[in-house]
Amino acid sequence: MNKLDNPNDAIDQLADLFHLLGDATRLRIVLACLTQPTSVGDIAATLALSSSLVSHHLRLLRAARILKAERQGKQVFYAAADAHISTLLATMFEHIAEPINGLDT
Repeated sequence: MNKLDNPNDAIDQLADLFHLLGDATRLRIVLACLTQPTSVGDIAATLALSSSLVSHHLRLLRAARILKAERQGKQVFYAAADAHISTLLATMFEHIAEPINGLDT
């Protein structure tokens, strides 16, 4: 059975995805991983967060298939799970950058 066979399941999954990305810290973590695979330590240093907090958020983002992890030696690097995530965020940034033409009348 395909995930889209039941529209309510798909809506629930999409709401969960937006809920995860609705947290500013998690969104910053995802954005930090978009341009290149990034380690927990580098994410923590860039965002001035503890490694344990970053790891907690990364676990949630991986479970939601927003980020993927790849081990290289002793380090794990995180990147967007696929192009859909990058495209979604780029589109939303374009949306908020648009002028508000006629919407507040």
